[in-house]
Amino acid sequence: MNTVSPATPLSPPRNFLGLPPDDADARTAGVIVLPVPFEETSTFGHGSRRGPEAVIAASNELELYDAVLNVEPYRVAGGIATLSPMNLDGCDGQAVADRLREAVAGWLVKDRLVIVLGGEHTSVVGAIHAHADAYEDLTVIQLDAHSDLRPEYLGSPWNHACAMARVLDFHPDLVQVGIRSQAQEERAIAGARNLQVFFAHHIHRSKDWIADVIAASNRNVYVTIDCDVLDPSIMPATGTPEPDGLTWPQIDALLARLCVDRNVVGFDVSELAPIPGVMHPEFTIAKLIYRFIGYRCPCRHRFQEQGG
Repeated sequence: MNTVSPATPLSPPRNFLGLPPDDADARTAGVIVLPVPFEETSTFGHGSRRGPEAVIAASNELELYDAVLNVEPYRVAGGIATLSPMNLDGCDGQAVADRLREAVAGWLVKDRLVIVLGGEHTSVVGAIHAHADAYEDLTVIQLDAHSDLRPEYLGSPWNHACAMARVLDFHPDLVQVGIRSQAQEERAIAGARNLQVFFAHHIHRSKDWIADVIAASNRNVYVTIDCDVLDPSIMPATGTPEPDGLTWPQIDALLARLCVDRNVVGFDVSELAPIPGVMHPEFTIAKLIYRFIGYRCPCRHRFQEQGG
């Protein structure tokens, strides 16, 4: 079991944004940030277990005011509480998923927006499972360079290359966005499961791809973000970078539209592997998370009214 209670909130500067205790109290905050620094199966670049800590540290350098939304999102969110990282010593992928599923479910019954900061992509599967349990007609939107649909890889069903296969074990409604690397067997699995797949090379040539993603999604949406969905020029700090990725404006526009047209019930971010001395990747992810909170919380309506 965890040596530190998962309900223990972190104080500044160890919490997201470095918020003072009154704005980071887990008893009252509308948003819960849960770090899950698990990495066991990385096959190329390593270091994703350090990703959650790096994102939180970088978030302390963000301006609390968002110039696009014209608000301080943490205020309209009712505060953002950052919990102590889950202690996962001795856990395998299945155990991580089971433990995280239980932890997230406890916050969902309290009507909180839960954001999981994962290590490798399989570390967040339990959070997706908790949301699938809690919400009917849920669509999981996967932002990723890779399909992650292999039933197993290198002898393990919990390899990071199998993350979405593990999601399909319990939930059939998956939409993939930004894909640009997959095995032939993954293409066949996507076809057999009738998955909607929005390949990066199609997105770059399409004017209506965001509307198509929205149309492919049910009312309730959960978003799982692998950092490598972004182009390596923006996001070099990830274990398996792929060229020709999505841009900040493309991701930003998709998240904005999702939060207007659909009910985003939760999201996670994984696979950031910090590079010593290169700080823009974790800052970019911290800003993406904060912007997504802003879009998701009540200020999104002001953004819509202003023509955003």
